[in-house]
Amino acid sequence: MPVASLLPFTVTPNRKSASPTSFRLTEKFILLLVFSGFITLCFGAIFFLPDSSKLLSGVFFRSSSVEAETRAGTVSDTSTGTGKDEKILAKIRKDHEKALIEAKDTLQKRPDEIKQDINSDKAKLVQNRQGKGDSLPFVQYVRPPGATGHEPADPDAKAKRAKIKEVLLHCCYRFISALILEVTPQEAFSNGLLSYLSTGSLKGATIVDALDTLYIMEMYDEFEAATEWVESNLDFNMNAEISVFEVNIRFVGGLLSAYYLSGKEVFRRKAVELGEKLLPAFKTPTGIPWALLNLKSGIGRNWPWASGGSSILAEYGTLHLEFMHLSELSGRPDFAEKVMNIRKVLNRLDKPQGLYPNYLNPNSGQWGQHHVSVGGLGDSFYEYLLKAWLMSDKTDEEGKKLYYDALQAIEKNLIRKSSGGLTYIAEWKGGLLEHKMGHLTCFAGGMIALGADGGPDDKTGHQMELAAEIARTCHESYARTSMKLGPEAFRFDGGVEAIATRQNEKYFILRPEVIETYMYMWRFTHDPKYRQWAWEAVQALEKYCRVEGGYSGVRDVYANTPNHDDVQQSFYLAETLKYLYLLFSDDDHLPFEHWVFNTEAHPLPVIKKQNPLKET
Repeated sequence: MPVASLLPFTVTPNRKSASPTSFRLTEKFILLLVFSGFITLCFGAIFFLPDSSKLLSGVFFRSSSVEAETRAGTVSDTSTGTGKDEKILAKIRKDHEKALIEAKDTLQKRPDEIKQDINSDKAKLVQNRQGKGDSLPFVQYVRPPGATGHEPADPDAKAKRAKIKEVLLHCCYRFISALILEVTPQEAFSNGLLSYLSTGSLKGATIVDALDTLYIMEMYDEFEAATEWVESNLDFNMNAEISVFEVNIRFVGGLLSAYYLSGKEVFRRKAVELGEKLLPAFKTPTGIPWALLNLKSGIGRNWPWASGGSSILAEYGTLHLEFMHLSELSGRPDFAEKVMNIRKVLNRLDKPQGLYPNYLNPNSGQWGQHHVSVGGLGDSFYEYLLKAWLMSDKTDEEGKKLYYDALQAIEKNLIRKSSGGLTYIAEWKGGLLEHKMGHLTCFAGGMIALGADGGPDDKTGHQMELAAEIARTCHESYARTSMKLGPEAFRFDGGVEAIATRQNEKYFILRPEVIETYMYMWRFTHDPKYRQWAWEAVQALEKYCRVEGGYSGVRDVYANTPNHDDVQQSFYLAETLKYLYLLFSDDDHLPFEHWVFNTEAHPLPVIKKQNPLKET
C-alpha cells in the first residue's frame, strides 16, 4: 500500500507557495508524526492490552501462521485484515471478562485456598523451569527393602514400641501444630521449652531431622504436614553462615533419607540444591573443606579456636555417605570427587602411632595439634570409613582398609581397662593419655559390632567382645547417676570409675550414642539385657526429662531433682527415639544388609553393585 494513501490529506505539487524544499520538509514532518503515532500505539498495546504479546507478534515479527497464510494465498486484501482486527478485539473483551470473573472468584475464596493456589502455581513454575534444562536427571525410584516394618509378634516389644511412638508424638505435636497453624516457634512452644529448630540461620532443623522418624513410625499425617512445610518454606537462599558438618548430617542426610523412604521428588531436589550450596566450602588449597560457610557469598572459614584455623577431623570426615548419594541422585560426579579427594590428602600424611589427629590445616595440608579422640572432634570420621565400605556394597576396599587399620591403632593406643574391669576409650594428647570417655564416644560399641564381621577371621569374636565391654561401660555411666541418665563425660582416675567429676561434664542433653550401641548389640546378639537397659533409659527420660511441650535436657544427672535446660535437641527425634523404636522392632525393619545409618541416624540405602536406582 502506498504511503501517501495513509496520509490524512493529499499534497498538490502545483501549489505555487510550496517550494520543493518546503515540500520535502513538510512531508518528512508528517511522516515523523505518523511514525510516532504508530510507535505510541504499539507501546500502548504492550502495556495496556491483555495478551498483547500475541498481537505484537504480527506487528513486529512475521509469525509462522502469517507466513503460512501468505504462502497459501489467503492473505490478500484489507478486508481479511479487518476481519482479523474484529476477532482480536473480541478476544480482548473475552480476556477482560475472564480476568474479572477470576478476580471475583479469588476474592470469595478462603485464605487457605488462596495459599494452596499460590503453592500450586509455584510448583508449576518449578516444573516449567525444570523443563527448560534445570531439571535433575530422571531416576527410576525403587523403595529399598525394609523401609516399613510390621508389628512385632512379641506383645511386650509391641507395647514398648507403641510407647516410644507416643514419646515422639509428644515431642513433635507442638512443632507440627506450628506448621499447620502457621504460628511462630515462640507461640508453639509457649511453655518455654525451646526446640532446636535451626542450624545457624538455616531454619527447620527439627522438622527435617524428624522426617524419616515420622515415616518409620508410620505417622504419615505428620509426615505429610512436614513435607508440605519443606516444599513451601525450606529455603537455602540466604545470607547466613552455617556449619557444613551440621547442615550435611541433619539437612542433607535427612532429606536424602526422606526421599529414599517415601519416593517424594521434593526431597531429592532439595537435597541436591543444598549439596550444591555446600560445594564452595571445598575451595581451599588442599580441598579439605572449611568448617563454616556463608551460603550466599560462598566464603568459608574455620572455627577460630581450632588449632590455628584448622579443619576438624569429625567434620571434614563426615561428608562421604551423603555426597556419594548426591552424586547418585544428581548424575554429578563432583560430589563424590570432593570427598574422595579428602582421602587422598589423608593418605599422603604420616599418622602418629597410626592415629588421626583431630586438626588438619586446609591451607598447608599438615596436622595441627596432635590431639586424638574417638569422641568429640574425631568420632564420626572412623564411623564413616566403615560405613563407606558397607554402603558401597563392600566394594570400597580402601575405606575398609582405612577403618580396620585405624581401629587397630585405637585399640593399641587408646583402649584401656580400669582396675574395676571396665573397658574404656581414653583421649590422646601429644602422646599422653587423658583417662576420660565422653558420651559421644559410646557410639563406638555399636560401630565395632557393626564392623566385626568384616574384620580378619581371627578378630571377629574379639571385636564383638570389645563392643560388648564398651556397651557395659557406657551402661555403668548411666547406672551410677541419681537419674539413671549418663553424663556428658566420665572419668577413670583417682579411684573414680565411669563417673563425672567436673560440674561442666554432669549434664545430659538427650544424646543417642548409648542407645545406638544398645540397638546394634541387640541386632547382632539378641541378648535381652540390651532391651532391658534401653527400657530403663526410657523410664528415666519419662521421669526426669518429660515436660509439657516435649523433652528437655538436664543440667546435673547426679542431682535428685531435674534442673531442665529447656532445650529439645533435634537429634533426640532423629536418633535417640529412632534407635529406641528399632530396638523394639523386628530385624527386618531397616535391615543392615540394605541400609546404612549416617551419623545422625538417617538411613541411606546400600548402593548395590547393580543399582536399581538407574538413570534412564
